[in-house]
Amino acid sequence: MSEVVAIRVAGQDFGLPVIQVRDVLRHWQLTPVPLAPRAVAGLLNLRGHIVTAIDLRLRLGLPSEGGRSEATLVVVENGSELYALVVDRVGDVLRMEERRLETAPVGLDPGWRAVASAVYTTDTGFIVLLDIARLLDIAPPARRAAS
Repeated sequence: MSEVVAIRVAGQDFGLPVIQVRDVLRHWQLTPVPLAPRAVAGLLNLRGHIVTAIDLRLRLGLPSEGGRSEATLVVVENGSELYALVVDRVGDVLRMEERRLETAPVGLDPGWRAVASAVYTTDTGFIVLLDIARLLDIAPPARRAAS
């Protein structure tokens, strides 16, 4: 049985591997990063460490909501780096029954399929389990040199 931290973004439920979650922040201030990809919400000084914040609404192609004062940051670790994910709400730690885990269905949005490790079915819907490494891969595609 695996455990995930339940999060909500734009009315959709997602899950983050609990083993990679380091902190949840309710009050924070971000410094904008000029010329960064749109999904980069800014930088945060977290106990002396500079942390990149990613807006999950933008990263997942969901409607943006400017000035989300109620938003929460979930600090996750990927490799040896920390990142903060801007989410609408953080829920409980959920224990996933293996029998309810499925690969991401073909009908799932292609952008979500690219960052999903699995889908967990519930009695009322589903939770998309996010792969942190794939979620954080926001580098723009390399430009081709002119021939």
